[in-house]
Amino acid sequence: MSSPAERAAQGKRARKHAPRSSHAPWIPGADRPDPVVVLERQGTDRLQDLLPIRYGRMAASPFAFLRGSAAVMAGDLAATTHTGLSVQLCGDAHLLNFGLFASPERALVFDLNDFDETHPGPFEWDVKRLAASIAVAARDNGHSDKQAHHAARASVTAYRTNMRRLAGLGELAVWYERIDAHALLPLVRSGRHRRRVEHTLAQATRRTSLHALGKLTETTPDGRRRIVHDPPLLEPAGVTDAATIRKMFGDYRSTLAEERRRLLDRYRFVDAARKVVGVGSVGTRCFIVLLAGRDADDPLFLQIKEATRSVVEEHIPYHGPYIHPGHRVVSGQRLLQATGDIFLGWMTGPQGRAFYWRQLRDMKGSADVACMPPDELLAYARLCGTALSRAHARSGDRIAIASYLGGADTFDRAIASFALRYADQTARDHATLRTAISAGLLMATPDT
Repeated sequence: MSSPAERAAQGKRARKHAPRSSHAPWIPGADRPDPVVVLERQGTDRLQDLLPIRYGRMAASPFAFLRGSAAVMAGDLAATTHTGLSVQLCGDAHLLNFGLFASPERALVFDLNDFDETHPGPFEWDVKRLAASIAVAARDNGHSDKQAHHAARASVTAYRTNMRRLAGLGELAVWYERIDAHALLPLVRSGRHRRRVEHTLAQATRRTSLHALGKLTETTPDGRRRIVHDPPLLEPAGVTDAATIRKMFGDYRSTLAEERRRLLDRYRFVDAARKVVGVGSVGTRCFIVLLAGRDADDPLFLQIKEATRSVVEEHIPYHGPYIHPGHRVVSGQRLLQATGDIFLGWMTGPQGRAFYWRQLRDMKGSADVACMPPDELLAYARLCGTALSRAHARSGDRIAIASYLGGADTFDRAIASFALRYADQTARDHATLRTAISAGLLMATPDT
């Protein structure tokens, strides 16, 4: 292991081939792929009947498009100068991939919460995606470009200052860092906004498997519980799919720690269904499973989600230590999150497809970004930047990154400028998608 001084020197050297100010420009190359072509290529191995839902959701707004177009932005980032300072990337660090969930100790925490695209890569790729998502969300909310720039820059400043703080801490101190959910409250000054945050925290606390039981299931005339039929978003698994899921369950169980296998063995299989989730994920194979423990009023909902190749992979020469995409997602989540889901695991399903398993609802909650006024979005941007730096500090060389970032705001200003320029690009790409839909080149259903 290199000394702290040697690691700091490495960060300084990275400025020579990637000056901090070099992150500001965004000029699409003449050979930049059509974004619609990128999305269509991504959809070739997805469930074709669900793709119109994906395109309909992405067409709703530039921010919705950004959420679903991680593959497009990964290609764009790969075309820019990068630092070579690698971390375990989230790979899709936009504003709505941060949120609330329960720790195993049942404390409510705030952290990254989506890892489908996690992969090693340059730390600034996540920072740029976060900042761009803030700028796009601000514009969608009717904020001025000055306010959008201010919020994007605030997220980067929070990232930089927290990374520099973490660089001075010991290894265990960094590993045990986490953000308590109630850290959200001091960020909000107005009483009305504070009440909304308090409501979000209270809602998250109630979002448990028992709460989901009332929302997602019904009782049959013979007294059995089953998952409701709400096509096309929620459809009960047929006999064949249910039998396959039962078989997959045993393989998934083997990836859990021994004490968690013991806990899982106390539950019995009740029902399963196909579920449509997210924006970018629509079309990938996803199921939910209802299990019962002590009795019918002791439920556990698990989600089975297909894991495909990360959008980062084709642009990074190093493919990481995980051949199995589900293992990649699970390991990335365990590395990046301060505290994790005890039921997180992976396995291989029919036709060699990779899947990972997690709890469907475990006090999960997210901010309503679309309702945020400028001051609230600014505070939330700072919180997300802080959370992202903590995740990167666990997986990358925090001392080298902190040294690269430095004490001045050069990097902050550069990324904020990039964010507004990329917001322009997102607006153009969103218009391209809508044009393709209007021309009948893509089928899209209204956002559901």
